[in-house]
Amino acid sequence: MMHIRRSEERGFVDHGWLQARHTFSFGSYYDRAHLSFGALRVINEDRVAPGTGFGEHGHRDMEIVTYILAGELAHRDSMGNGSVIRPGDVQRMSAGRGVRHSEVNPNSESTTHLLQIWIEPAQPGIDPGYEQRRVEDAAKRGRLALIASEDGRDGSVRIHQDARIHAGLFDGDERAELAIGDRRRVWVHVARGALQVNGERLVAGDAAALTREERLSLDAGEGAEVLAFDLP
Repeated sequence: MMHIRRSEERGFVDHGWLQARHTFSFGSYYDRAHLSFGALRVINEDRVAPGTGFGEHGHRDMEIVTYILAGELAHRDSMGNGSVIRPGDVQRMSAGRGVRHSEVNPNSESTTHLLQIWIEPAQPGIDPGYEQRRVEDAAKRGRLALIASEDGRDGSVRIHQDARIHAGLFDGDERAELAIGDRRRVWVHVARGALQVNGERLVAGDAAALTREERLSLDAGEGAEVLAFDLP
């Protein structure tokens, strides 16, 4: 079974410095039908104005993955980490029993466009942690590259949940498939462009929830960038 969630169906907030689309209930946006998808709790598509950002704030018991689509984001946290994340970088912060951090667009001229993803950990109260890896476009071209996983294999960042995140870039005849294991579910988010997901055309911001399906098939891409979440 595949359920399509169109981009315009998502929640939207405009704070001036921040414009955000919420796939699942978040903050002031509440949708009883879209609270989460398994362990996948948040996909926020954020656009952060130049020179602005999220001041220091706290999190607990969440695996937070940041994926930059355009621009850059400066990160600092109470664990002592500081970095600038750019397109191609994948950042994972395990909030665990508690961590504080800030995220700021350091550029004075361009907007930062990103996806922030929250996945509920398998166990609460773990030690906070941080990891950042780079995944070049060539690794994602015409395939689903593993960017996050429970065991950190294939150079992916490690998340504390039986979940896997894949990222891919698709144009023209490029095609990829992902076998869906028994009792697994897959959420597909189109970050930009357009492509066919199991024969259904999706455009930027659209998503598809696959349950009781054997396979995910992606093809007919038009400048597409896509994330696929394989979840219990």
